[in-house]
Amino acid sequence: MIRPRVGDFLYSKGELGVMLEDIRAFKDLGNIRGFVVGALTKDGRVDVEFMKIIVDEILPLEVCFHRAFDMTKDPLEALSDIADIGGISRILTSGHHAKVTEGLMTLKTLFDKRKELVDDDAWGLTIMPGSGINYKTLPTLLDTLLPLGLREIHLSGGKMVPSDMSFRRDGMGMGAGGNEDWTVWCTQEEEVLKVKTTADKMWKEFVATLPMN
Repeated sequence: MIRPRVGDFLYSKGELGVMLEDIRAFKDLGNIRGFVVGALTKDGRVDVEFMKIIVDEILPLEVCFHRAFDMTKDPLEALSDIADIGGISRILTSGHHAKVTEGLMTLKTLFDKRKELVDDDAWGLTIMPGSGINYKTLPTLLDTLLPLGLREIHLSGGKMVPSDMSFRRDGMGMGAGGNEDWTVWCTQEEEVLKVKTTADKMWKEFVATLPMN
């Protein structure tokens, strides 16, 4: 992911320069499949001109527009703007809500609009739902979106676990604040496996319902 700082997604010319340098450095390393990036205007739209510069630097590698998408004022307008930029492979989104379970109807609308805009073009655009996906929430997501073209999802499969530090200096921390200074985010293999098992099962069931050519 190319992001020069925490905070919002309104970037300066100086920050654009940093992002371009980062992209070039990673491309020079080789074995890079693609980049995750996003930029917005001050009024909450996709910064089309900014993104064109970024995309031109990344191509021919893949470009994913990250969840800055969920901070735009209008998801359909943002989708159209991203499609017009060209060269962007996918959008990571929770459907303009904190979790995909809350944004499911918006996601459904986005999938419908995506098909209208790009259909199955070789340089088309896919939508990858993310945020709040686990083996419990996945079935509803797949039931709703598999028929609309869903083929990929995003999840961390992790949780905060207590630090092994026994000495914890009072009044000092590394910026997280409170107890979060003494916790560590860890991916949980069992949780990821549960999601994979559920996804594989439901995909096979879905494919079995498709008409034979």
